[in-house]
Amino acid sequence: MSAIAVTLLKVLFLALLWAFVLSCAGIIKTDLFGRTVQASEIPRELERPKKKRKRFRAKKGQPRKLAIISGEQQGISADLTEAPIRIGRGADAQINLDDDYVSTRHAQVLADDDGGWYIEDLGSTNGTYVNGQRITLPTTITLADQVRIGRTQLKLEA
Repeated sequence: MSAIAVTLLKVLFLALLWAFVLSCAGIIKTDLFGRTVQASEIPRELERPKKKRKRFRAKKGQPRKLAIISGEQQGISADLTEAPIRIGRGADAQINLDDDYVSTRHAQVLADDDGGWYIEDLGSTNGTYVNGQRITLPTTITLADQVRIGRTQLKLEA
């Protein structure tokens, strides 16, 4: 093979090598800093109609609030008329528990159609307990039941 052909192959190989290196650098830059998105490319969320919240009027002897009965935040309560009541460490929780054993969105208390209340675990790591039993499904709670989330005990109060 002639010297010119060998030199031409070397230059071509070098050009391909630089193209590969620059391509890798561009991919790394995109991974680190993201890509520029034009305003026309951003999907718009559909406007959702606001749900009307049901206002519950508790009858005499019926639960009116969910209160913390033991734990570091004893005495804090949430009004059941603001159902659903979310419990957890997150900022959107009505009962915000400062406990290492509580998930950000741990559980919620909801009203059923018959005027009763039930608690639902929201996939927490350490679980939600009603009267010492870990629950996996929505469970009805009454004034006599105690709910444990992390190191905190909660109870419905009239």
